[in-house]
Amino acid sequence: MLLLLLFLLVIVVVVIVPAFSLFPKNEVSAFLATTGCTGAAISTRGSCCGRMTVTTSTTTTAKTTTTAIDIDIAGAQAAAATIHIPGESCSGEKITVVGATGYIGKAVVKESIRRGYPTTAVLRPEEDDDDNEDDTTSICLFPKGSVDVVVCCLASRSGTKNEAYAIDYQASLNVAQAAKQAGARRFILLSAYCVKSAEQNEDHALQFQYAKMKLELELLDMSSSSSSSSSSNDNDHDETTTTFDYVAVRPTAFFKSVSGQLEAVQGGSPYIIFDLGNGKTSSCNPISEPDLASALIDQVVDNTHKNTYWNVGGPDAGSDKIQQGKMIYDVLGIKKNIDTNNNEQEQDDELPCIKVPIGIVHGIVNTFQWFADLFKSDKLNDAAEIARIVRYYAIEDMLTVLPGEKYGRTTVRQHYEYIAKHGQDYDPYTSAYGILKDRKRILEESALTTTNIVAAAVNDATTITTTVMAATTAGSNTTTTTTATAT
Repeated sequence: MLLLLLFLLVIVVVVIVPAFSLFPKNEVSAFLATTGCTGAAISTRGSCCGRMTVTTSTTTTAKTTTTAIDIDIAGAQAAAATIHIPGESCSGEKITVVGATGYIGKAVVKESIRRGYPTTAVLRPEEDDDDNEDDTTSICLFPKGSVDVVVCCLASRSGTKNEAYAIDYQASLNVAQAAKQAGARRFILLSAYCVKSAEQNEDHALQFQYAKMKLELELLDMSSSSSSSSSSNDNDHDETTTTFDYVAVRPTAFFKSVSGQLEAVQGGSPYIIFDLGNGKTSSCNPISEPDLASALIDQVVDNTHKNTYWNVGGPDAGSDKIQQGKMIYDVLGIKKNIDTNNNEQEQDDELPCIKVPIGIVHGIVNTFQWFADLFKSDKLNDAAEIARIVRYYAIEDMLTVLPGEKYGRTTVRQHYEYIAKHGQDYDPYTSAYGILKDRKRILEESALTTTNIVAAAVNDATTITTTVMAATTAGSNTTTTTTATAT
């Protein structure tokens, strides 16, 4: 009896177990397809496109059988798209970045390529075409099927009313409509935290905030109509219908907005703050440009904020202008009159700075507006609006407090320490310090060719091509499109 049991045990181990694998062939394929695409999705240089062959072996006492399983990685992209790993996720879809020469746009292009996305950068033309200055008609900016997700980083340079509605609203809307027409499934908008002031109709809300708010409402309407159209077509089994949605990413502030004064102090100029009274100043937790770019690219896969907005700031708890000033002096090694062991009021008094009462800024705004109304002057209206922008950021906190609204790793202090040694890049259109310091040099550096911009973003790009097509925005007639495919 015992011999019979041993014989049966040998038969089970040697014959039956190999014959019926723990993972049948179709389950092995599904498992490897999932893990294979997951690995590619989190790779900084990988791609979810192409095919991969996986070899499995089954060994018996008689022979070894090798089976090659051909896995379609592209077919597993849908599974990868459901996996969101902040800072790493990659669905392998085709990404287009509009406004790619801008301060944030350049960082977004770099991040998209780093993740492994096939990336197209739409840039400003190097020269204006005078023959087509009045041509504001829109043609197909994106060929049908050429893009899956569009990241829009367009922003007005001055924030004045006409420019804000031309760029922050109309041009961005044109891009969204072109993206939808081309079959893109998602539109990711670089918006602004301060749009909340327009939503709440605050007295000091700015024109560009209303323009961005209007755009976000248009995007919501576009996504709603797309969902309705898709639902109605379900009965007709129309497989060509693509649901269009959007995400509006609203950063608190960029590091650039709090770092200009470091170089001013480093050069011997005084630190300047706007005094709101009783020792109060505005606070913020800005986000670094690379971290913001990462947050934007995350939205390709992350559906948490689908068809709504996401307020996002950096990892810091937040600091007011006095705390930022102390940090600047400390990083620069200027210890004069600063004792970090003193209480808050004593620190305020001892900070070497020039305090500008906010009442002076109110007076400047009102003066410009009075003259603008008197002379019916658009230029004076623009001047009043720029003064309002200065006032807004002097009195409003750009501060996120919820854990889900903090992103990234780089702190303000780390940024200060870096630029104290290495300096910082300037955007000639949005950095007042840059314009005043060395406008000619900045403009020359910003006029990099398309190839140089993308080549700087990825050294091992296998494909860099350049084409010219009609623009969709008023006031700009040619758009250079550069495509880079990472290996």
